[in-house]
Amino acid sequence: KEKFMGWYHSHPFDVGLHSHCFLSSTDLSTQLAWQRLDDAHGNPFLAIVVDPLRSLTKNKPEIKAFRVYPPEYSSPIANQCPDGSIVEEEKERLEKWGSCWNRYYALKVEYFMSKSARNIMTILTQNFLWMRNLGSTPSLEPENRQGHPSRVAAIAENVKKIDIASLVASSGKGGNSSIDNLPSAHLSSVTSSGNPGSKGVERNESIYKACDGVIEFATEKVHENIVQVVKKDIFS
Repeated sequence: KEKFMGWYHSHPFDVGLHSHCFLSSTDLSTQLAWQRLDDAHGNPFLAIVVDPLRSLTKNKPEIKAFRVYPPEYSSPIANQCPDGSIVEEEKERLEKWGSCWNRYYALKVEYFMSKSARNIMTILTQNFLWMRNLGSTPSLEPENRQGHPSRVAAIAENVKKIDIASLVASSGKGGNSSIDNLPSAHLSSVTSSGNPGSKGVERNESIYKACDGVIEFATEKVHENIVQVVKKDIFS
């Protein structure tokens, strides 16, 4: 005989730094009432929360499942969040898990997609890809914007590792410098002469790594700016 094993709802809030999959005080009361009603009959009830806007932006389901503690329960571990992590800062706990962060706990979530459902999703993705591009703005997401300085710093660090003096010296001796040998289209395809452990090969690798980082970051920025211009022309 089939039984109801839980309930689900969504939190369609603006995409931010953290997921919006958490239990509010109202959700907590609802879940506690169901647990008291069904747990006693051997039917452990759970609450599922979906973050639809984050799922759309990240191109993967943002789903979490929870159960609540009995009202008399008190965690022996200070500042322990529903996922088991310890977060000392109260503001961060509230942002990630809501005001009831110490009254419930998260369950491990696994999900699958049937072959037919996967085929349908593939067709929809291919036919309506423009909706995804126009419906999301990755460049404006807080987590991406906060990650930009560290990416730029990593690229700058790779550029610093390039031995410019050796490259100029190599070019001045009548041979081709490592910079002259850079492919124009695909920098990750490296063909170098000499022994694999030679200084010249290592120098080439440092150039390719630095250039790949610059090209990847610049390409992302150009694509994001193009999408924003298209949005402005279409919706303004």
